[in-house]
Amino acid sequence: MPDLLLELFSEEIPARMQAQAADALKKLVTDALVERGLLYEGAKAFVTPRRLALAVHGLPGRQADQKEEKKGPRVGAPEQAVAGFLKAAGLSSLDQATIQSDPKKGDFYVAVVEKPGRATTEVVAEIVPDIIRRFPWPKSMRWGTGTLRWVRPLHSIVATFGAEGDEPEVVHFSVDGIAASNVTRGHRFLAPEPFTVKRLDDWMAKLEAAKVVADRDRRKEIILNDAKDLALAAGLDLVEDEGLLDEVCGLVEWPVVLMGSFEARFLDIPDEVIRATIRANQKCFVLKDPKSGRLANRFILISNLVASDGGKAIVAGNERVIRARLSDAKFFWDTDRLNGLASRMPKFQSITFHEKLGSQAERIERIVRLAKELAPKVGAPVALAEEAALVAKADLLTEVVGEFPELQGLMGRYYAQGENLPPEVAAACEEHYKPQGPNDRVPTAPVSVAVALADKIDTLVGFWAIDEKPTGSKDPYALRRAALGVIRIVLENEKRLRLMDVFNFAAGGKGGLSAFDSVRFSDAKYSPADAHQVMDDVIQAHREAGIDYKTAKALFDLLAFFADRLKVYLRDRGARHDLVDAVFALEGQDDLLLVVRRVEALAAFLATEDGRNLLAGYRRAVNILRIEEKKDGRAFAGPTVAALLKEPAEEHLAAAIDDVKARVSKAVAAEDFAAAMTALSDLRQPVDAFFDAVTVNDADPALRENRLKLLDEIRAATRGIADFDRIEG
Repeated sequence: MPDLLLELFSEEIPARMQAQAADALKKLVTDALVERGLLYEGAKAFVTPRRLALAVHGLPGRQADQKEEKKGPRVGAPEQAVAGFLKAAGLSSLDQATIQSDPKKGDFYVAVVEKPGRATTEVVAEIVPDIIRRFPWPKSMRWGTGTLRWVRPLHSIVATFGAEGDEPEVVHFSVDGIAASNVTRGHRFLAPEPFTVKRLDDWMAKLEAAKVVADRDRRKEIILNDAKDLALAAGLDLVEDEGLLDEVCGLVEWPVVLMGSFEARFLDIPDEVIRATIRANQKCFVLKDPKSGRLANRFILISNLVASDGGKAIVAGNERVIRARLSDAKFFWDTDRLNGLASRMPKFQSITFHEKLGSQAERIERIVRLAKELAPKVGAPVALAEEAALVAKADLLTEVVGEFPELQGLMGRYYAQGENLPPEVAAACEEHYKPQGPNDRVPTAPVSVAVALADKIDTLVGFWAIDEKPTGSKDPYALRRAALGVIRIVLENEKRLRLMDVFNFAAGGKGGLSAFDSVRFSDAKYSPADAHQVMDDVIQAHREAGIDYKTAKALFDLLAFFADRLKVYLRDRGARHDLVDAVFALEGQDDLLLVVRRVEALAAFLATEDGRNLLAGYRRAVNILRIEEKKDGRAFAGPTVAALLKEPAEEHLAAAIDDVKARVSKAVAAEDFAAAMTALSDLRQPVDAFFDAVTVNDADPALRENRLKLLDEIRAATRGIADFDRIEG
């Protein structure tokens, strides 16, 4: 079957846009072909700095013929309706239509319209110009007097179609005066003359001869392997960098790997600064000395030329630029160390963190206050946590971080070590930013944990207080990442924190109070239906701790946000989101570690036969209760009246509920959730026996009400563990 080759040849395409453009070209063309009935066997996109190409294999030579039945008006319809039908169907008279009968609607006209398939070249000539004109470049330009917008000026288009062994034909179309042909060009400098191509294999072979490696993955492989070989020959190791490899691969069509060097005196600069300087300014790889473990004064550069002098001039030019850049970096490094981190702190007073949240200096004060509060909870010395929180952000005002923002934190560690600050403080300067993503490590040192939590929680509480929350896919302040960071730090370090207490303190409250502590569903004052009263009382508790009503509501919303983030975190690890909902639905669930332990215990329980059967019995009880409550317009809340328990099965169930509630309460208080689940499993048999032997809706109203209250007691017993209403399946 024939193949299609398409190449769009232009000025240099920015490296960052190339991979996305190749994917877009493949999707747009293949989707358009399939939409028109042209199925294919395979497709592959190619991209180099000067060309975007696509090969589609196994296309048919033409579209299949199509037959379409068009239903017309009924026989005897007005002439105007008949005329409209003939025009729409392309018929000259009713003699060309057939008559079909419908038992209900009677006889009506039907036209069979035959639509012959078009040649694939015609279809391609129709769809490709439109795709080129509306191609989704992140940025595009016009040039000359034309109207076409492309990432860079488009010079030529190759479009051929044909089967292997045949001479392919050129697909004729033009875009803004650029006519499709079978002519392309090779390397800009090494082989600039035009040449003709046929199909994919011919195109790739001739490009290779013209010093162009068309396959992006192969260019990457050449660069990586040649760089490793050159490093090995020098007794060094290549510091691999996937992001840089992707970038330099998009800068060359014929990669030539060369090695340069710089003065050893620059090795006094931290390795990360050297690497950032060389990477950012010259797109070069650095090398490591396997003996010392530090960087060597060598680098790898990727040229797009086979130079007559073996690359000496190219290497010398890169060395000259890198020497200048490293001189700047050394000046920054030396200047930063002249003055201590503490000397930079007053400058934060004139830097705004957020117009509604004050200056950076005010933010640092809040972080220090919160870190001191958190330190005892995470096992960190208060004095060290305070000192670390005070200087953790100081490196943001250093020259090196100003030049290379990606080194923030790390440079703080270097400067703190240079000032002989305690090791815990130096570590916290770097680690308080972590984790910065799902694959980043979390801090484990107590001082680092305290400052990292303070930094993230202050951000979250602050933005929630001013109602600047993530919306949809927008999260300009990376608040989702901050919340996930808190979750990972707490869980992976197995730290016990009452989040509402911490939020309260971070919002300016007095501290030492978890608003939940004074309000519990288990108190006689409340029933499960009293959610609004509970909320009001909890907010009042916040008010007494120095938190206003609006902020208190924002903190509850923030806790709900943490519940959603925790669901995402646990779901990625195989946990059920509905179980997280079921546990968070209970009052007072702001200790993430305990929530996770409850979820794990609940999941293990529901995986057993007892757990599944109890859940089924629970649902039966709750469904009956809801129906009767809706019918009567009132709630049936326990406890039951012992004198009205007439049947042995209901007496046994009532006794079992009392026993289980006591055991569950004791086990939960001891944080022994496995024991709580074991106690809960003892309800399975009494519940089953109750439904087998007892009629809930008894004719006696008193017995009926008491039995409905007994069903509510089943719900109350399970609420010691979770809200079973939220469990799915």
